[in-house]
Amino acid sequence: MYGISPKIHFIAIGGSAMHNLAIALKSNGYKVSGSDDEIFEPSKSNLEKHDLLPQQLGWHVDNITEDLDFVILGMHAKADNPELLKAQSLNLKIYSYPEFIYEHSKNKQRVVVAGSHGKTTITSMIMHVLKSAEKEFDYMVGAKIDGFDQMVRLSDAPVIIIEGDEYLSSPIDRRPKFTHYQHHILVVSGIAWDHINVYPSYDIYREQFDHLIKSTPRAGTLVYCEKDVEVKKLAKPDLYDVTKIPYNIQVSKIKNGQTFISHNGELFPVSFFGEHNMYNVSAALKVCERLGVEAEEFFEAIQSFKGAASRLELLAQNDKTIIFKDFAHAPSKLKATTEAVAKQYSDKKLIACLELHTFSSLNKEFIKQYKDTFDAAFVPVVYFNPETIKHKNLEQISIEDIKVAFNNKKLIVFDNSDTFREYLQNLDLTGKTLLLMSSGNFNGLNLKDFSLSLISK
Repeated sequence: MYGISPKIHFIAIGGSAMHNLAIALKSNGYKVSGSDDEIFEPSKSNLEKHDLLPQQLGWHVDNITEDLDFVILGMHAKADNPELLKAQSLNLKIYSYPEFIYEHSKNKQRVVVAGSHGKTTITSMIMHVLKSAEKEFDYMVGAKIDGFDQMVRLSDAPVIIIEGDEYLSSPIDRRPKFTHYQHHILVVSGIAWDHINVYPSYDIYREQFDHLIKSTPRAGTLVYCEKDVEVKKLAKPDLYDVTKIPYNIQVSKIKNGQTFISHNGELFPVSFFGEHNMYNVSAALKVCERLGVEAEEFFEAIQSFKGAASRLELLAQNDKTIIFKDFAHAPSKLKATTEAVAKQYSDKKLIACLELHTFSSLNKEFIKQYKDTFDAAFVPVVYFNPETIKHKNLEQISIEDIKVAFNNKKLIVFDNSDTFREYLQNLDLTGKTLLLMSSGNFNGLNLKDFSLSLISK
């Protein structure tokens, strides 16, 4: 067993989840160090604020000493990382961060939110309502949420809410992260093929969720989206002694640009919108009820939910123009987000810009999955960086390849960030909604400052 103040080292501390876990453990009294060969914002500032920023970038075997209680290994590291190799040679305990989250939470009730889309928002909604209800809980979520200082909290709370990612656990553990958490309550929002670099076919990808659902323990709970055909198939009747709770779309209406959700004939104004979010809020309601929150309390609390960072986040607005950013990058997310914004602001023409940034979205075969997903935009725009494709060791794609894949005659495609920015700067945004979607940042563009400059013209 570890001492009063365990001494730990993070290999690849700059990751989103990794650096938040490091901060959480330091605040709990752990002696924490870390290393990485590149650290970007906001990780850099967060680590610096908590005196955890490595003094120099790179991997240094001197960081790995026999007196370490354990090492936490991030996905950004490689299997031949020199620090990892030394830790292995010293027979130190090596955790991936999902393994450690479970280790710290194995005596708690564990709620895991999984699915190809919506899991960050559903997790965030649950957290927001539980906090409003003054319930004690821990959490691990993949985005910054209003009202929460960090993305990870580990304490002696009896419950933990975990966003369950299907991506790999670490460079030496090829299992999906969500397999480690051993849920009691599981949410599955939907299945739409992603992470082609890990799951080369849809069937292999789907199989991960099949295993996850089947691992639901006796007396456990499965909350699943009834609309999603694949999830519904996997929620089989032969799951022994599992309570299955399907959810559907939450009833809502839009009035004068404001979305209201309905419960028992009463309308509640909310700041989130779109059909996909009406499914998300329905899933969150089912979980919160399972955790002892009454429906009336849920609907009172959800009115003040502001959303997770980069999930339909308002960047800038005046009386003529509205600008949002969103994490959307996969085909299903792109379609849901553009349709939501187009419907919510039907009095404005939607200019929607997507950056192809992930391994899957830049794969020449996978981009065919984007067919007909961008049709809700009045002006659909795609930007990609050929250097990113080269960095990921992928086959180069052309502007024409993208136009053919999306099957949209209105599509405008840029492969140069300067030209893309100039295009946006020269647009007349009067009576328009601008939507910027990416899991990156359009080659270093400060989206907040850029958006403010666009509406100040």
